[in-house]
Amino acid sequence: MKSMTRIDQSVEDKTPLEREPLQWYVINTKPHQEATAKSSLERAGIEVFSPYVKERRLIRRQRKIVLAPLFPGYLFARFDMSDHYRLVMYARGIRDVVAFGQEPATVDDTIIEGIRRRLEDSNSMIGVNASFNPGQVVRIQDGPLHGLEAIFEKEMTGSERAVLLLRALSYQARVVVNIRHIANM
Repeated sequence: MKSMTRIDQSVEDKTPLEREPLQWYVINTKPHQEATAKSSLERAGIEVFSPYVKERRLIRRQRKIVLAPLFPGYLFARFDMSDHYRLVMYARGIRDVVAFGQEPATVDDTIIEGIRRRLEDSNSMIGVNASFNPGQVVRIQDGPLHGLEAIFEKEMTGSERAVLLLRALSYQARVVVNIRHIANM
C-alpha cells in the first residue's frame, strides 16, 4: 500500500525562513461565547487575548461587580493563517475571522500590548463611583452639553450611559450621556 504524500507542510517541517511571523487576528465569537472560544483555541495551542474588565451592573436591584468582556463578541488570536485557519474556524464558540473584503483583519502587536498595559494600569475596573437617583438634579461635566443642568432619569442597563431630562427654555429633551460625564449638583 502506497503512503500518501502530504500536501501541507506542518509548522515543524518548515525552516525558520519559510515560517511566516505569527499575526494577531480579530475573531468574532458566537453570542456570549468568548470564554468557550478562548479555551477551545488555547487547547489547540493558539495564543489568545480576550480582555475582561470589572463592571458595576445593576442586577436584581443591587449593584454588583461582574467580569465582562472588554470587546463583547470578539477576541484576538495569534496564529499562522495558512496553517491554522481551519482549526480556528471550526473551534467551539467561533463565528468567523473578521475580514475587510477578502483580507483578514490583523492587529499590530503594539496595540495588543497597549491594551494589556492599559488594563493593568486601570486595575481592570470600569465604572463610576457616584450613583444617582431618579429625579436628582445633575450637571453635565463634559461633551457638547457641558455645563447644562439636567434631571437624572435612569442608568441604562449593561452600559456606562444614563438617560437625562434636559431643561432648556421651558422645553424638556431626553438625552443619553456617558455616565462619567455627569456630576452631582
